[in-house]
Amino acid sequence: MQRRERNTIYIGKDDAVKYVLETVMHLNSDQAKAIIKARGNAISMAVDVAEIVRNRYVRNTILEEVKIGTEVLEGTRGGRRHVSFIEIRLSRPPGVAA
Repeated sequence: MQRRERNTIYIGKDDAVKYVLETVMHLNSDQAKAIIKARGNAISMAVDVAEIVRNRYVRNTILEEVKIGTEVLEGTRGGRRHVSFIEIRLSRPPGVAA
């Protein structure tokens, strides 16, 4: 999950509205795709963002893929931590306005 992609929204500690608007903006772009990524406690907000976008703003959004897993991260003191992650891929059908 380290590599940054062009249409990727990384969920953090901001309000969900910020991420919803960013996701809608990506879906309305030329590529019509958005990837929502989150780790740890932010996973539930990532799911909320995807569902708000799909049910309220861009109703024709296609849920392409959901990936879940665990990453091993190096801690600041040299220890290792296992952190869960989620990646939600959304798209809009070609030729369909949002």
